[in-house]
Amino acid sequence: MASKLLDRLRRTLFKEGEHPADADEDADGTDDFPESSELEDDTDYVSARLGGTLSFEGDAVLDSEDAGEASGQDSDSDFFGESLDNPCSSTDISPTSPTLKGSNMLTRQLQESWRSLRPRCVSEKLIFEVTDANVVQEMSSKYVLYTIHVIRSGTFDKTPGVITRRYTDFERLHGRLRRRHGDEMEGVYFPRKKLRRNFAAETIAKRSRAFEQYLGHLHSLPELRATPIFLEFFYLGDLRAGQMLLRVGRYQEAVGALLNALRLQEKLGCQQLLQQQPLQKAHWLFTLAALVSCFQDLEQPIEAQENCDRALQDLAPSPEALKQQPPPPQLHPLLVPLLQANVRLSWKISKDKRRWEALLQDIQELGVDLGSQLILKECLIKENLEDSEGDAKSKSKGEEHA
Repeated sequence: MASKLLDRLRRTLFKEGEHPADADEDADGTDDFPESSELEDDTDYVSARLGGTLSFEGDAVLDSEDAGEASGQDSDSDFFGESLDNPCSSTDISPTSPTLKGSNMLTRQLQESWRSLRPRCVSEKLIFEVTDANVVQEMSSKYVLYTIHVIRSGTFDKTPGVITRRYTDFERLHGRLRRRHGDEMEGVYFPRKKLRRNFAAETIAKRSRAFEQYLGHLHSLPELRATPIFLEFFYLGDLRAGQMLLRVGRYQEAVGALLNALRLQEKLGCQQLLQQQPLQKAHWLFTLAALVSCFQDLEQPIEAQENCDRALQDLAPSPEALKQQPPPPQLHPLLVPLLQANVRLSWKISKDKRRWEALLQDIQELGVDLGSQLILKECLIKENLEDSEGDAKSKSKGEEHA
């Protein structure tokens, strides 16, 4: 059909320009128009390539050689609509269109790849943003206290983690990382301390940007962002402050510090490191257990039970694993207090507690005296929150900046 159209168009053009004297010469036409033979060859080639893809409808359209060629898309919008709903178009079944078939196969592959990657196209990473910097004047010292928000990018982070640190805190972090991970720290820039103009606005602004870049650089290195030294720099101060406030009965203030410590641990991915790093597991479980205790004393049983459930998901052994231990089993010191607290809280809020009652029964049958166990608050007060270097006497955030 395409050859008929091209042939009719060519003859029309020739008739418009011919002269009577040239009628005989036009009989063969190949002498004066040597390119016509090439045009005919190209016409056959084009027709072969487009076979099965062209379609015409309506009264003004020429009749087709094959009735099957008359079926097809009547508009671009219909074609694109079908392509989106069903990637296989009519060209895929044409035996004479290998080029377009391959193109459509590539299109389908790209569409499938896009669909599979679309849920993951929003990459998540942490942003460290200095939102405030205040000059603090104490009796014997003067320093700048930087407020840093830890934000998860890629989504709207409604609950950023917040830390306040001074230059010496960053300097201590850098020194510890260099001692423990010297090879990985090669090329990590740390802003130097200046002897003059430390409290000038320009110096504070430049140092704020430098600290943002410094933390971002550390977190971008897989070998460093999972190290206990880097992780504890963010959350351990709030964890110790929460324990101190819990000891003195200031539960509402303790909840604020503990929730911030929990948010920081979540953003830093500490929960994924519980099996590899026992110290981070101890800190994670302490955070959740301390929240349980504080919410209990604040008479918020729903929040207490939610954190209790969350802690037991990471702590409670399966009945099969428990039975494999020789009696009496070696249990985590927080396990029985959390189980007992969860049973009471679940009963209070009318939630199913049979799973935890059954686990307590299994523990008792293995020879553990449940009546002699410490209550949850006593365990938390006596807990010694050490860092990765064995230091349990470091000042907490509340003690250092009170």
